[in-house]
Amino acid sequence: MRPTPKAVFLFSLSVPLAILIVSVWSAAWHFSLWLPVIALAFIAIDALNTLQASRVSTTLRVPKHLYVGQPGFIELDLSAHNYTRPLSISILFELTGEAEILARPDEINREHEKNEKSVSRIMVAGRLSLTLTVVPRRRGQVTVDALWLRWRGPLGLIETTQRRPAVDVIDVVPDVKGIYEAALQFFSHDAVYGVKTQKLKGEGTEFENLTEYSHGMDNRLIDWKRSAGHRKLLCKEFRQERNHQIIFGFDTGHLMLEPIDDVPKLDHAIKAGLLLSWISLRSGDIVGGGSFDSRFRGFISPSRGMPHFTKIQRFTARLDYRTEETNFTLGLTELNSRLQRRALVVLFTEFVDVISAELLIESLQIMARRHVVVFVTLRDPMLTRLQSSPPENFQSVAEAVIAGDFLRERSIVLERIARLGIHCLDVPVQSVSSALVNRYLMIKRMGLL
Repeated sequence: MRPTPKAVFLFSLSVPLAILIVSVWSAAWHFSLWLPVIALAFIAIDALNTLQASRVSTTLRVPKHLYVGQPGFIELDLSAHNYTRPLSISILFELTGEAEILARPDEINREHEKNEKSVSRIMVAGRLSLTLTVVPRRRGQVTVDALWLRWRGPLGLIETTQRRPAVDVIDVVPDVKGIYEAALQFFSHDAVYGVKTQKLKGEGTEFENLTEYSHGMDNRLIDWKRSAGHRKLLCKEFRQERNHQIIFGFDTGHLMLEPIDDVPKLDHAIKAGLLLSWISLRSGDIVGGGSFDSRFRGFISPSRGMPHFTKIQRFTARLDYRTEETNFTLGLTELNSRLQRRALVVLFTEFVDVISAELLIESLQIMARRHVVVFVTLRDPMLTRLQSSPPENFQSVAEAVIAGDFLRERSIVLERIARLGIHCLDVPVQSVSSALVNRYLMIKRMGLL
């Protein structure tokens, strides 16, 4: 409990008023001595009528876990014992972790100051229920360490500030909330009463059946022996194989910490990888993965079945944010040595220029001799925006030239990687998941595995 600036001003005003009274009417000097006392009396009256901190009880409810970049809700109930006057209370959450508290859900996409904005509400009849939006920006844990409350007396002369420890932990996991909805679009064979068998026709090696030849079919698919027996042209139909090995490689170096839409590139890559993992497991494939930066960090052995998706999710949730330079030679060599059979390797990584990508290209060339490699990078919208911005001044022209140089070197590296027979995906974050799934389906349909 402390006096407010209004109380300090009131007490300070009593001094010049006392001097003025003495100078104008010296006989009333004794009245001037009462002015500071009157000011102190008003402050004391306000202190007596201020809500005591011991009479305030709080109930805080936080979610157990949240997804990266997805909003959640914190509920707070305040009650004041035997206090019915309307009271304005300012509330501030003390957080540890990459998250922000918003007063309204429509503030999610606005520029605002993180973790330092208080929320003011009016307590009516001694009760207040408040729901705030919390948006985590990185995986890990967000801890609500304390709750700060501040209110003033009826006259606004006394201010009470209280810190209440709250130690509530929110686990921030990779965003899988929308994965199931997006993945179900690729599996329309699920019926209401049971599951239908879906046979994916393609250029695989598993024989499916014979069909009568029609115009436009490949002549190499004609079965001449059976065509002679049936006295009409018959073609072989194949279906896509299952049991393919899908391996994800996550680069956790410092370049993957760059945020796009306030979310690090690593988290965007994890979201796309989890979507493809779910679809691959539902298709009967075997899924595994590894992570590396300056050294090889971890590996999850390939396995099949939908229960394995939970293990993959836990593996990606443990991927830490690293500030080291990525060692592509060590990471890709170790990942290649752990693969016992031909696999589809999906590599999520990032590079800056041609020079820093030399070792990356050499390591990819070795891996591409044995496996089918999909090289995935996330296009930075800032470079495109700077390059296409109108030349309003010298600084904008310089930024456009530098951004154009970065994009040109980036296209050179991607072209060199594509010449090695590697599938390159350099797409915006909004379309990385769909582009990756479409490339996976194309590779299986063409029988490249």
